[in-house]
Amino acid sequence: MTSLEFPAGPMRPSDADRERALDLLRDGAAQGRLSQDTFLRRLELVLTAQQHSDLALATADLENRGKVQGVVLRTVGRVSAFHIRVRRAWRMERLPKLLLPEPGPFPLLIGRAPGVGLRLNHETVSRAHAELRSAGSGWMLRDLGSTNGTCVNGRRVVGEVPVGPGDHITFGRVDYVLTER
Repeated sequence: MTSLEFPAGPMRPSDADRERALDLLRDGAAQGRLSQDTFLRRLELVLTAQQHSDLALATADLENRGKVQGVVLRTVGRVSAFHIRVRRAWRMERLPKLLLPEPGPFPLLIGRAPGVGLRLNHETVSRAHAELRSAGSGWMLRDLGSTNGTCVNGRRVVGEVPVGPGDHITFGRVDYVLTER
């Protein structure tokens, strides 16, 4: 029996084909076009692909866009996000202002407990919620293990983060905008 007598099946993807698909997945994840779960599912699909159609299925929405297509998609994205930017701007103007203290050797403790430097009497603020300290020419904010967390510009504080005038700070559900004198 010769090789011509066996029915030829579809060609399996080569290592180069898989590598191109993996590059597309990596780029898509780096650009924020894929979530972590989606990236992992598609990675497994690429690595176990038996046919070229499996690779195409995993990367179909990640193929390089044409110039016009890219412009259209970016424009639609900006228009779609416009109302979110307006809502944020409107809210920021209405937030109470938190005046940064004079720089000193001791941090400003923020919380609900008596005796802290900035006492916030709200049920979502922990007794010892956060601390604000001067660091060189700027300020550093650190959450002290509060129950409801501390956020800077919508991102939860983990460890210590730099803050400055104009930043939106949230202690639990109490919001402020930092200002200078």
